Amino acid sequence: MMFRRTLRFTRSTLTVVCQRRRCFGDGSDCLETVSNEGETRRRIFSGIQPTGSLHLGNYFGAVAHWVRLQNSQKTTDEILLCIVDLHSITMPQDPTVLRNNVFRMTASLLACGIDPERTNLFQQSNVSEHTGLSWVLTCLTTMARLGRLPQYKEKSEKLKEKPVGLFVYPVLQSADILLYKATHIPVGEDQLQHVQLAQDLARIFNRKYETTLFPRPKPILGPATRLKSLRDPMKKMSKSDADPKSRIEVFDTADETVDKLKKAMTDCTSAITYDPVSRAAVANLIDVHCLFTGQTPQQICDECRGLDTGQYKLRLAEIVNENLLPFRNKLQQLLRDAGYVKNVLQKGDQKAASMAAENWSEVKRIIGLSQ
Repeated sequence: MMFRRTLRFTRSTLTVVCQRRRCFGDGSDCLETVSNEGETRRRIFSGIQPTGSLHLGNYFGAVAHWVRLQNSQKTTDEILLCIVDLHSITMPQDPTVLRNNVFRMTASLLACGIDPERTNLFQQSNVSEHTGLSWVLTCLTTMARLGRLPQYKEKSEKLKEKPVGLFVYPVLQSADILLYKATHIPVGEDQLQHVQLAQDLARIFNRKYETTLFPRPKPILGPATRLKSLRDPMKKMSKSDADPKSRIEVFDTADETVDKLKKAMTDCTSAITYDPVSRAAVANLIDVHCLFTGQTPQQICDECRGLDTGQYKLRLAEIVNENLLPFRNKLQQLLRDAGYVKNVLQKGDQKAASMAAENWSEVKRIIGLSQ
């Protein structure tokens, strides 16, 4: 029996709290967040590394959020989406693989609904001003400030030799944002402290040089989507996990999706119930189901009463494959039309470079690097 549901994202207000300050207790400034209500003009910026393939956590946590912002934007809004290849080389990369990943990530974003007519999609390394501004901002921050950021600790804890790039890449993130005078940044909870750093550096620059050049960017929090590994529900779903069966990739084949879900961890109880504490693995599968259909966990459990976990996995695979099929078909079309994909990036690069050159010229004049 076929169980079909079309992709139906719940319409939720972007989680941006009006006029509040969120403190981290680390001696730095509080994170400023504001409502987007009443804003007359927004310049929205975000980026994604071209490493690995998009998995469901990436899609629901970031890409779907970008598409919603794009499709609901006001005529005065601008949206910039950057493939941040310079960030990816903080860890060793094979040049050929990286080059191919930039192309495939571009095609993947287009396949998932990014519209180059409404979102300026471009490649970070093709706009040299990113690194120029990053150096200026690096000279305005301290090692102590960067050392408090949690992601450096997480990414470096298993490394014997810690690359400097891994330590300072949050400054490059800030430069990515401030170079375009971005006002709003779509992020997840785990990136809030990096937006806070951008706010701090905008304030420090403006105060030091007695200017109002940089607006203080504010985060736009999308719906929380913390999907877990299919093989270990105590870990988040990640591109860097060595086990490919730990994640469902958006562009997996239908058979690969079925196989991964069949092998997903569950437990000894056959009934379908939602308990994230005592049945975390089953709850994770239900969370995936919720994201695709917009149902609540209880609605799914009621609908699946009488199924065991093995049968439920097959039903979920059917739902996932049906909803991802249009994206997968679109990607195959785009991969066959490499000229179009490259042209999208070239046009995006040109537009971004024009904006960046103007703002970088202002920075150089203000700090005395130009006559």
